[in-house]
Amino acid sequence: MLEVLAILACLSIAFSIGSNDTSNAFGVCIGCRIINFRTANLLLLLFAFIGCIAGGEKVMTTVGKDLVEFNLILLVSSLTVAASIIVFSNARSFPVSSHQVIVGSLVGAGFASGAYLELNILKNIILSWVLSPIVAILVAAGVFFLVKKIFSGFSILKINRIFKILLLLNSVLIAYNTGANELATALGAVVYFGLIDHFTAAFLGSIFLWLGAKMLSWRVIETVGKGIAPLDPASGFSAQFGAALTVLIFTLLGMPVSTTYCIVGGVFGVGIVGKMGTVKREKVRSIVFNWILSPTVAFLFSSSAIIFLNLVS
Repeated sequence: MLEVLAILACLSIAFSIGSNDTSNAFGVCIGCRIINFRTANLLLLLFAFIGCIAGGEKVMTTVGKDLVEFNLILLVSSLTVAASIIVFSNARSFPVSSHQVIVGSLVGAGFASGAYLELNILKNIILSWVLSPIVAILVAAGVFFLVKKIFSGFSILKINRIFKILLLLNSVLIAYNTGANELATALGAVVYFGLIDHFTAAFLGSIFLWLGAKMLSWRVIETVGKGIAPLDPASGFSAQFGAALTVLIFTLLGMPVSTTYCIVGGVFGVGIVGKMGTVKREKVRSIVFNWILSPTVAFLFSSSAIIFLNLVS
């Protein structure tokens, strides 16, 4: 019975990631009116599955095997807490880092249960959370600066056509990264605990991710696609390229980083280069505050859940 509950909790995390990460992959495309919501969801389903199968192994190993010594109670309680926090944050129209919530919850449960925690792995994960948005800001700002120089003599119509195609390709890459990084983070624990094989977990996880995207992601899309800085296809391409390249590099290194961190960092970097006044800094502050609060709350709730279960058992 606990095995089934662990898998269901894991799939609920995948559902929650879907409700948030259509915005990460396709929020800018939708904001720029390149594709519609339905097409974005189908592309997310396909390329997240491919990413989880082809590129998710290293992140699964880091989060699902090396970070915490799992047991079923720890697994069920921590993933359930993480799913609840992510869904609540999405309902408030704030993009949150699934990685932070999942890792915070796993570490909180592990700490409360006395399970072995690999502190060096945790240190590297936290460092990646700090570095990845900074890298995304710098890459996106640099790309946008070059784009303005290279395409300064082109007509607006031609520029829009070129960058609509490039922006869509970038979105597909981010969808791939969602599977290789975000979905792999959610699935890693149940895969390495031996409850389900990699392929089946990727397939079921992708289906639940698609369901979450279809049902709940439209609210967060408004924040990422339009709520931080006004975007056109050229600036949208620069923001997403910075995010896509950053996530891909960290994924290849086996470091679980936040797609949300990187896409918001990319949009912020473009807003700075374009015009400082265009960045809605109050919105960015609210998102950053939510990022800090989410792993802390996840840690506290998850550790409290373990303590309560130990008292009543």
